[in-house]
Amino acid sequence: MPGQWQPPLPAVNSVRLELRALRKSYGGHPVLGGLSLQISPGECYALLGPNGAGKSTTIRAIQGLTPLDGGEVLLDGRPVDEWPGGGRGFMGIVPQSDNLDPDFTVSENLRVYGRYYGLSSRVVQQRMTELLEFVSLQEAAQRPIQALSGGMKRRLTIARALIHQPRLLLLDEPSTGLDPQARHLIWQRLRDLRRQGVTLLLTTHYLEEAERLADRVGIIDHGRLLAEDSPAALIQTHIPGEVLEVRRQDGMPPDPGGWHQGQVAASERAGDTLLLYGPDLSAVRVHFAGDPDVRLLSRQATLEDVFLRLTGRELREEENP
Repeated sequence: MPGQWQPPLPAVNSVRLELRALRKSYGGHPVLGGLSLQISPGECYALLGPNGAGKSTTIRAIQGLTPLDGGEVLLDGRPVDEWPGGGRGFMGIVPQSDNLDPDFTVSENLRVYGRYYGLSSRVVQQRMTELLEFVSLQEAAQRPIQALSGGMKRRLTIARALIHQPRLLLLDEPSTGLDPQARHLIWQRLRDLRRQGVTLLLTTHYLEEAERLADRVGIIDHGRLLAEDSPAALIQTHIPGEVLEVRRQDGMPPDPGGWHQGQVAASERAGDTLLLYGPDLSAVRVHFAGDPDVRLLSRQATLEDVFLRLTGRELREEENP
């Protein structure tokens, strides 16, 4: 079974990533407004934010692809521009959109990428064999890229990013558009990499992904850090207890009136739904029990609740490239 396989890839010396007061504007519009954060060696850190919050710009700035207006990026306490090649030899990159070479087969994509990093043919062959097994693509080694499914392309992109044994892996929306089976396999492989000591920074719109993978989560908006902690601690801090969704069957927003005062810690509207938060909402459920026009959904708070409370519910445009 793929999930039971123990990867032969060697442990790596982890790297610490630090962002200090990153600032970037496009056409006078600020995208990064002094973003600072630090990722410990071997940590998995999820950077979350709505469209336009600055996530992809941050990833590109770390690679040196986006010149900054201010601030600096450091690897192990040293500015990246002081490392050979801007530190990119330490980094593996999984971009938001797959950019595999369509003229090459699966194995050729890995082989050519390995040669970019100056690896010998023998080393490339060894790592290619290990990585194809690592992402469960060993049976597809000679297939052309056009013959791969979306999930297979994503797994190959991750394998390609690992060919030079990076100490830092940057993943921009690694599981977007994948079916549940492919997503869970990628999650397992990222957990394997973390156990080997690879430092992981990922951006994602899948809040469940961040809850499952990340040691810590940073939520940003307008290029500034709004909150940062473990997923469990963020939920405990920002969402008091359980969540009760109150929805009328006629589509009209429920009227909270004054009945809930003292019973709920916070409330908000989301379209036709009234969201109530509190450590014990049993009295609220009793209040609505006899109303056949009201539907109730009681659940535990999630990271998505935290995200929406901090960044709002309005739709956003994508950030500039």
